[in-house]
Amino acid sequence: MSRNLVETIVGFLVLGVAVAFAFYAFTVSSSGSSAGRYLLHAEFDDASGLVTGTDVRMSGVKIGRVVEQKLDSESFYAVVTMEIRDDVVLPQGTSARILSESLLGGAFVGLTPGGGEENLRDGDDISDTQGAVNVMDLLGRFVFSSAQER
Repeated sequence: MSRNLVETIVGFLVLGVAVAFAFYAFTVSSSGSSAGRYLLHAEFDDASGLVTGTDVRMSGVKIGRVVEQKLDSESFYAVVTMEIRDDVVLPQGTSARILSESLLGGAFVGLTPGGGEENLRDGDDISDTQGAVNVMDLLGRFVFSSAQER
């Protein structure tokens, strides 16, 4: 009887720790509420490697995340919606590039501040963009161009 009681208590402790960890992870992650954030949109010719939740970084520091991707049916560009922390004020003329984290994959959106006097506001568009660079395509071009020179 004593053994069953100990096992039940240990089970409840483990369950309590799991619930506390899940609560902590939810409150710390940026997937909670979007209060204190604003949205920016950017069109990319190639948004390969981006998924919902992908980091948006400036100078290597995470300042937001990708919240939506969709295809513009007229231009056939990828429209990426980013959620940016409101303590990060971006001037107009800010540019966005899709960069690789490493050679093995993983991508993020890198922002470079512009020189405008006005600041970007909620719902504004970033017009200066550069899509993802396909490393395999570049490698193939290099290999075939060097083979043709011989």
